[in-house]
Amino acid sequence: MSADAAAMVRLVLICMLLLALGAPARAGAWLREKGSSFTAISVTAFREEDDVYKYKSSLYAEWGLRPKLTIGLDAEEHQDLYGHALVFARVPVADFGPAGRLAAEFGVGAHHRQYGAWAMYKTTLSYGKGIQTGIGGGWINIDAALEERTHEALIHKLDFTAGLSSGRRIDPLLQIETSYISDRPWYWRVRPSLMYRPKTGNLTWILGAERNSNDDNIGLKFALWRSY
Repeated sequence: MSADAAAMVRLVLICMLLLALGAPARAGAWLREKGSSFTAISVTAFREEDDVYKYKSSLYAEWGLRPKLTIGLDAEEHQDLYGHALVFARVPVADFGPAGRLAAEFGVGAHHRQYGAWAMYKTTLSYGKGIQTGIGGGWINIDAALEERTHEALIHKLDFTAGLSSGRRIDPLLQIETSYISDRPWYWRVRPSLMYRPKTGNLTWILGAERNSNDDNIGLKFALWRSY
């Protein structure tokens, strides 16, 4: 078994472990109630040789425009080297009750590499389901997407998120993202995290780590979620 294949097997085992154990900021297949909103900011830093750090930052926001329409913004930047900004709309597709739900998302925006910028388009189909375990409730979400980056490539993406919303101050969260471009190796990144909810307010603090197929080092992630 190759090193990449072994890494993917470990990721699957992590997913199974989390589900065997067990929503704050549900996105994906869930829509926002009309008039409600959610924002998330995050920074992830990786240490390289000679105590040099590289980092990436992200901003995510969504708002319930109508009962069956959520709009939002998804932006990410890698030290001014490359990044993207995307506005999107999410609509429900099907509700299966306890078996889960489906939603579709359509986005348009731009991506850049240094001073060059081009259009991008993204279509996503999301499946989400609440789960109940002996130590509290939680959720899982799976996103399958096609992302067209003009002047670059068509990217196939498959992402997985699972977490607990037990009512305790601290709960686990796991995010796995994969992407594929024709004639290139699969890319993956995994982020196990802890969510901390203070007694008052609508804030959730996230502290976690990131490992991906392009970096030998493990990154440290800090994020702040807020619901309105």
